[in-house]
Amino acid sequence: MNVIYGYCIKMFSYSLSRKKIVHYTCFDQRKRANAAFLIGAYAVIYLKKTPEEAYRALLSGSNPPYLPFRDASFGNCTYNLTILDCLQGIRKGLQHGFFDFETFDVDEYEHYERVENGDFNWIVPGKFLAFSGPHPKSKIENGYPLHAPEAYFPYFKKHNVTAVVRLNKKIYEAKRFIDAGFEHYDLFFIDGSTPSDNIVRRFLNICENTDGAIAVHCKAGLGRTGTLIACYVMKHYRFTHAEIIAWIRICRPGSIIGPQQHFLEELKNLSLYPQILCLNILLNLNTYKLFRFLSFLQKTGITVQ
Repeated sequence: MNVIYGYCIKMFSYSLSRKKIVHYTCFDQRKRANAAFLIGAYAVIYLKKTPEEAYRALLSGSNPPYLPFRDASFGNCTYNLTILDCLQGIRKGLQHGFFDFETFDVDEYEHYERVENGDFNWIVPGKFLAFSGPHPKSKIENGYPLHAPEAYFPYFKKHNVTAVVRLNKKIYEAKRFIDAGFEHYDLFFIDGSTPSDNIVRRFLNICENTDGAIAVHCKAGLGRTGTLIACYVMKHYRFTHAEIIAWIRICRPGSIIGPQQHFLEELKNLSLYPQILCLNILLNLNTYKLFRFLSFLQKTGITVQ
């Protein structure tokens, strides 16, 4: 996100001088894809182009295809994320107010994303903070900074974080967060794997009933963390699986890996599932059973729209 911000601010300032701007890159496929994404992001954010319009301009002429983006795992790539996917993720983030470059604090973003300063990023400002898992005590281990729960308290309290969700094995006492006034939940599943239906339901229930922001972590705060946050955003903000994978990686590079990508792809109708389920049931009920079913929904607080 800080790179997009820096590029867009520089482009915008140059545009005010009314000079022609030449944006160029080399033939390295990765650098070429990154350069295309940056100028596409500028077109969406500042020129108010649709993702499709911005992407279409990038395809003009006889340009060869762009290299797709992939996850941060080792081994063969099994899921491709296109430049268009990323531009659509940017647009959705804009539509829902997830970022505003008029108020974006790039210094704060770059400070806290560094490992020595906490290694955390906002995915949905005011709602979801993704961070690396705390350790029993703050120390430097093999040149790598580790942070105890207490290291996060001042920032969390200042930014209205009221709950912490742990997805990895217990290596610190939850009581340390609880005694400091935070709610704490454990929803363990194996590193690099996908969550069970029960874990997804529990996570959604926690998030839907928590006032304030929620800090989510696994070991590194990337794979498992990004996957569950994605489930919530897909349900409540109607992101597609590709849009949310792109958005979370823009905010916190390296997030959502391997099978987690395909898991989210299979959940693409998550936000519509309750309505579809109810409609299918309603179409197959006679009048008496329909009345009983609607009474049941009313008692359980489920609404049909």
